[in-house]
Amino acid sequence: MPNRARTAVWTAAAGAAALAYSSLVERNAFTLRRFDVPVLAPGTTPIRILHISDLHLLPRQERKQEWTRGLAALRPDLVFNTGDTWASTDAIPAVLNAFEPLLDIPGAFVPGNNDYYLPRPKNPARYLMPQRTRVHGPALPWPELSEAMTKGSWLDITHRRESLSVGSVQVAVAGTDDPHLDRARYEYIAGPADASAAVRIGVTHSPEPAIVDQFAADGYDLILAGHTHGGQVRVPFGPAIVTNCGLDVWRARGLHRWNVHTWLHVCAGLGTSPWQPVRFACRPEAALLTLLPRSEPTKGPRSGTG
Repeated sequence: MPNRARTAVWTAAAGAAALAYSSLVERNAFTLRRFDVPVLAPGTTPIRILHISDLHLLPRQERKQEWTRGLAALRPDLVFNTGDTWASTDAIPAVLNAFEPLLDIPGAFVPGNNDYYLPRPKNPARYLMPQRTRVHGPALPWPELSEAMTKGSWLDITHRRESLSVGSVQVAVAGTDDPHLDRARYEYIAGPADASAAVRIGVTHSPEPAIVDQFAADGYDLILAGHTHGGQVRVPFGPAIVTNCGLDVWRARGLHRWNVHTWLHVCAGLGTSPWQPVRFACRPEAALLTLLPRSEPTKGPRSGTG
C-alpha cells in the first residue's frame, strides 16, 4: 500500500475512534468540579454553591437524571441553574425527576436559548463561522417548566433582583434573560448591588462580556453562566476551539478573575444538543463552589468525579 493511502487509512481510523470515544464515552462521563472562591467578608461562614447548567435533558436520559439527583448528597447551601435545561417538549417530568431532591434547597435559575426553542439539526462547521444566522426550532413551553421549578425553593430571577438566605446570612442575587437570543435587558436590574448582603451573585446564561462587565460595574462579587459547554471540543490540555459567544476561548469553562473584585464561573454543563452529541477533552460537569472569606487563601480549582 502506498504511503499516502496508508496515511489516509490511519487518519480515517483515528477519526472514527475519536468520534466513538467522544460520543459514547466522554459525553457520559459526568464529573464534579470544585472551586474555592474568596469573596466573603472576614469571619463569614463559608457558603457552598452547586452550579448546574446545560443539561439539554431528554426523557430517555435516565443515567443523567440519576447522576443529577445524586448531587443532593453534597448538601449545598444554594443551587443555581444557568439554563438550557431541556431538549424535548415532553421533558418536564424528566427535569423534575432530576432536580427533585435539589428543589428543596434554596436556589435560583434563568433560562437559556434552548429553553425557548427545540434544537434543530445544524452543520457543526457553523460554529466556526462568525456572525452566523440563528436557526430556531419550534417553541418550547418555557413558562410551564419555569413554574414547575418554582414550586420548590428555587426562584426564577429572570430580570429580577432577589435575596436568598443561608441561615442568618443574606445573599443578593440578580439575573437576566438570555443574551444569546438578545433577550437580556440588564437595565431592568441595573444599579449598585445590595451592599448589606454577605455576597452578591449575578446570574446569566451566556457569558457575554458586555453583560459580565455590567454585573461587575454594579459590584457583584461572583457571576455564574453556562452556554459554552466548555467549548464541547477542546484542544487536549489547552483551550476551547470556540465558545459560541463573545468570551475568549481560555475562559470557556471554570473559575476566572474578571477584575479586581469580581469572579466569573462558567459551567461546561452536563449535556449537549441531541444533534451534536459529542464531547472531546471536555467532560460534562457540574460544579461545587465554596465561597470563602477573602482573608483565607484560595486553594484554586479542584476537580474530581461526583
